[in-house]
Amino acid sequence: MSLLSVEQVEHSYFGRQVLAGISLRLDRGERLALIGENGSGKTTLMRLIMGLEKPDAGRIVLAGQAVPAYLSQQLDLTEYAGASSLLNPQLARLEARMRDLEHEIADAAARTQIAEQQASAATESAEPGVKETALELAAAAKAEGKRLLASYADTTAAFEALGGYDFEHRMNEALRGLGLAEDVITRPVESLSGGEKMRVALARILLSDPDLLLLDEPTNHLDLDAMEWLERYLVSFKGAVLLISHDRTFIDHTATSVAELAAGHLTIRPGNYTQFREIEAAEQYTLSREIKKRERELEHQKDVTQTMLSHRKMSSYHAREKVVAKLTAELGQIRERSSRPGQRLKFSFLPAADEGDPKRILLEAENLSRSFGERVLFRNASFYLRCGERLFLLGPNGCGKSTLLSVLLGRLTADSGTVKLSSRSVFGLMSQEFNFPDENATVISTLTSGYELAEGQARNLLARYGFRDIDVFKSVGVLSGGERARLYLCHLLLDRPDLLFLDEPTNHLDIRSREILESALQEYTGALLVVSHDRYLIERLATRVLGFVSTSVLPFNSYAAYTEARDKTADAAICEAPDVKTKGKLMPQETAANSAATTEADPATAADSITAAEISPPPAVVENRQPQQRAMGASRAKERRETALRKERLRELENQIENDEQLKADLESTFSGNTDPELYDSYAALLSELEAAYAEYLKLAEELD
Repeated sequence: MSLLSVEQVEHSYFGRQVLAGISLRLDRGERLALIGENGSGKTTLMRLIMGLEKPDAGRIVLAGQAVPAYLSQQLDLTEYAGASSLLNPQLARLEARMRDLEHEIADAAARTQIAEQQASAATESAEPGVKETALELAAAAKAEGKRLLASYADTTAAFEALGGYDFEHRMNEALRGLGLAEDVITRPVESLSGGEKMRVALARILLSDPDLLLLDEPTNHLDLDAMEWLERYLVSFKGAVLLISHDRTFIDHTATSVAELAAGHLTIRPGNYTQFREIEAAEQYTLSREIKKRERELEHQKDVTQTMLSHRKMSSYHAREKVVAKLTAELGQIRERSSRPGQRLKFSFLPAADEGDPKRILLEAENLSRSFGERVLFRNASFYLRCGERLFLLGPNGCGKSTLLSVLLGRLTADSGTVKLSSRSVFGLMSQEFNFPDENATVISTLTSGYELAEGQARNLLARYGFRDIDVFKSVGVLSGGERARLYLCHLLLDRPDLLFLDEPTNHLDIRSREILESALQEYTGALLVVSHDRYLIERLATRVLGFVSTSVLPFNSYAAYTEARDKTADAAICEAPDVKTKGKLMPQETAANSAATTEADPATAADSITAAEISPPPAVVENRQPQQRAMGASRAKERRETALRKERLRELENQIENDEQLKADLESTFSGNTDPELYDSYAALLSELEAAYAEYLKLAEELD
């Protein structure tokens, strides 16, 4: 019998069918990755499996005694209030019960001993019934002691079964594997950020030793190190796994099969994500050949039918009509099976304006350093970016990637060093916020009003970004996160920038949106500087990698070369290595291959094509750093209080964003052609509130980075 069996399950929301006869089976050792567009019903299926919702039809069966565990995107850690991440409330209750039982057992033993002594002393007493009473008390105390011992044995067995004796050690290892530092692990759970809480919840689930793991986007908020740790854990997991993810590399490394949920139906294929798409491509090729074959046969039968009619052979004519109708219906079914929205995406961009040397340097950084208090984020970072190159900035969470990007963009000043930008180039930025001038404007009007495009040209262009048919008439304010990202990129690339800065461009995008964005960037001829944890995107696009290894920022020829260097550095996970003095543009740890790559930069050419912008700390920064060096200064205490207030506000914003995102998803699921306009107004107001919350959150996060 399968560990999990889902049989012909159907489910609807507000009259819209989300699941239409879904069936799947999972056995031990299988890992099924569930993919599909946002809103397709993936989370709904998981909630049905966990019994949090009831299906409208069909049934879901878990094998007897099988223990499921579910990681939801909506975390509830209220029972851990006041406790550190290392505490398991269930184990704590069992341990407290064991201590209580130990006292009760000792008390019962003492009462037994006293009663037996009283019975022994009563042999010389002349008072009748004293001995019998004492013996009864002794027997009752012994019986109570046996009952308590049995209860203690059961409680101890339950404690051991949950791994109580080494839980704290294993939890510590899991949390470290997921990228949490010691100071975070020991803090109360309610003081953690949303991403940190998610890691704690994930670690608790992994240590609960379930038979079936259901993970809803487990890689959210994980950096590269943590994702690789989770991959290794899942591959070695003995039970069954059902996971929702948009991370294609994560699926490639973990899944034994992949299921795509679209239009309420499930398509399951063996293998990982890459194999899923390869099988799909082969099936589409076979279907296209079958379509051509059926089309030829249909045309032939139509000709024969017309011949029968012209010769007045009416019985044969009517028989042929039935054949034509049958072939037409079959052809329609095959065409429906072969259609996949957004499957074939073609992009064609105007080339960037000819500015002379196609290999000229657009950006050059020399000896950039940045610290926060006594903590060094990076030191003497030196690198360059030429036309057409795609440079990815990689490193663990909190190591300083966003800070370095902010320095390059001029939003922050470095403690020392210079940044030089080409004065003849156009630069573009795609951050995690997508702001448009008019939220009430339609998708198509944002193009026709802002660029010299006819409606037909605009519709053709928008189709490449996944906007088809009536989608082009949606208001910008009601677009999902993925749709906003695609529209923003469409606008950005129409400006034909020479260098495009991208900050986590695939965050919260479903796989289809990621593929559309990836296809657009592959066709883009300009240079890219990207901060990302999306390994699939990195492998597809990167020409070079700039990786954080301790406090050094080093160039590598590939993601694999970076991970090899990172793994050799014991403290790479926290980016807090001891201060190392380095000289010159390039770090001494660079390989010969990387050094060879850097020799392409001609200093003379760079000087001709780049305008220097010296970066040095302003007086306020210098003044603020002096009191930080005092161990117990009043300014440092004030700074700690301000930091604590910022962190508290950050947590409040995380909760607000989480609630607003859920409300946004709930509203989107109700939209239809008959939706009340006032509901759209409420939705637009909610999006404005979310945008403001995200802006404040990112600003605070940068200050705390």
